[in-house]
Amino acid sequence: MDERDWEDFKAKLKRKTEIDLDLYKAPQMQRRIMNLARRNGYDKYSAYFDKVVQDKDDFAAFIEYLTINVSEFFRTPDKFAKLETDVIPDLLKRSSKLNIWSAGCSIGAEPYSLAMIMKDLTPNQRHRILASDLDIEILAKAKAGVYSENEIKAMSEARKQKYFTKQGDKYAVSSEIKSCIEFKRHNLLKDNFESGFDLILCRNVVIYFTEEAKDQLYANFFKALKPGGILFVGATEAILNFRKLGYTSYQPFFYQKPL
Repeated sequence: MDERDWEDFKAKLKRKTEIDLDLYKAPQMQRRIMNLARRNGYDKYSAYFDKVVQDKDDFAAFIEYLTINVSEFFRTPDKFAKLETDVIPDLLKRSSKLNIWSAGCSIGAEPYSLAMIMKDLTPNQRHRILASDLDIEILAKAKAGVYSENEIKAMSEARKQKYFTKQGDKYAVSSEIKSCIEFKRHNLLKDNFESGFDLILCRNVVIYFTEEAKDQLYANFFKALKPGGILFVGATEAILNFRKLGYTSYQPFFYQKPL
């Protein structure tokens, strides 16, 4: 690999998007990006970037690929079941109005799943659900709230009927559920965090982050949580050093800030 080419690519990307690849695992990201470049006929990172940045749609697709926007409703259903039957009811014992953050929300499946859970558990109570992502194009898809059959495959038929409208071969989220979500562009590795959250979800986001970047992110989430608040991570993202970061284990993949 040409190290100068990689450094040039990283600098161009950071200037254009504020994505700092020094906070990601280099071998995995290099392999991922070069595979994409070669599929498009390039064998240099920087040359591929110069090409892709010239077309808005191509660049949007590149950023979506780079930020790994893969999502579906109720992803890992058994963990969402725990969220619905154990975690949220426990949080509701301390506060009737929850402040929730879906960090790295991708296409919106996660925050909309949350909104449906909250609507079913507390039909007459409005909670705050913040959904953030780095990718502006993906946020636009999330706000539109239109999904394929495959993206909602893990959802119960009852919720599908209750909260979606069929539009050809797609499914549109109801305005009732869309109105529950506050979407915002946010860079988890750069921007300041809000505080006072009862529940933070950051799932399937940190796969290519360095260990140092992950530790800093989880430390920032800890500060953003209320005492007793819970961080919910992905099914392959167990935080092995959670005690060092200040958390206690609530359940597997759920970490609590002590009261």
